[in-house]
Amino acid sequence: MTVPQASIDSLIEQPSLLKQLQLSDWLWALVVIAATAFTFVNYGATMDAYEIGILALTAPAIIAQGWYWKAFRPYVIAVALLSLFSIWLYNGNYANAEAVFGLKFLFSSQSAVMWMSALFVLATVAYFGGLFTNNQFTLKTASAMTWVALVMGLVGLMVRWHESYLIDADFGHIPVSNLYEVFILFCLITGLLYLFYEGRYNNRSLGGFVLLVISAAVAFLLWYSFERDAHKILPLVPALKSYWMKIHVPANFVGYGAFALAAMVSIAYLIKSRGERLKPQGFAATRLPSLEMLDDITYKAIALGFAFFTIATILGAMWAAEAWGGYWSWDPKETWALIVWLNYAAWLHLRFSKGWRGVPMAWWAIVGLFVTLFAFLGVNMFLSGLHSYGEL
Repeated sequence: MTVPQASIDSLIEQPSLLKQLQLSDWLWALVVIAATAFTFVNYGATMDAYEIGILALTAPAIIAQGWYWKAFRPYVIAVALLSLFSIWLYNGNYANAEAVFGLKFLFSSQSAVMWMSALFVLATVAYFGGLFTNNQFTLKTASAMTWVALVMGLVGLMVRWHESYLIDADFGHIPVSNLYEVFILFCLITGLLYLFYEGRYNNRSLGGFVLLVISAAVAFLLWYSFERDAHKILPLVPALKSYWMKIHVPANFVGYGAFALAAMVSIAYLIKSRGERLKPQGFAATRLPSLEMLDDITYKAIALGFAFFTIATILGAMWAAEAWGGYWSWDPKETWALIVWLNYAAWLHLRFSKGWRGVPMAWWAIVGLFVTLFAFLGVNMFLSGLHSYGEL
């Protein structure tokens, strides 16, 4: 078999990935490596072998993400600098949270989360305001507020991690151990996923829809904090004292965030579809993105969420084997996780094999969010089992 010369020439002319990288990309890699080394030197004594392994794997992941999504770089840098500034303000004394102005009103974990909450709600209003008035400045302002909300939210989690060690070094832990902390994580992941697609498609008209689900999470977060004092840092329950938690929970919430994004985009799809059918020159038909773009975002979000949810489910089974002696026990949480997995597996299968698209798949994505919501929160509220430590 003879390979055409044109194909050989095109392969020779095709630049490799390394050749495509610019000086700024290599500088970004050096910054991340330096930050990883700084973290290991300053906090390595408190890490076990698994945590050191996670740190080592996180560095290349952040480098790759920064190469793939340039806007991710200033976000990570801002979070790192503000987190370090907050740690410096604490100066090893947890009581400074109420004594130092910068901590009390800005950068203690609780203050940062409150800023995140307020900015997400304001951004939701601004996104809808910009959509209804077709004002690009308002939409850009909404994007900026969303970015700042995401910075403050992740700073809040990073500082909370440090605060847990200041309170008592024996129960210091990564802040993904209870509903209060994972609701913050959900807001952050959903917001970051949305901003990625906003930049990729250069369209801000979906911001209000996606931030509605984030604002709903914020409302629960505030209620949970003020009514149940959920923001207080408490020692881990024995079942959560595992390195598996550090990777299982974040992977799970990439899935949850992606499924939430897909559902909210599907709502926009239904509104757009109805608008084109009933009033082709109306608001919904002209202001929202094309049905093709909405369908593409929904598909990509569900595919991403399904991949991470699959990984999280496998990690959860391995955690269960270590903690309870078996990979699967048909605990209510496990059962509903399987239901969620099968739901989105069927959605993707019918999309691939039958080419299903359009309104039925949009409705399915919306229903899927409610199935996911019950697996995430409803099981904790209404059922009991091995995961009862997460109940409300």
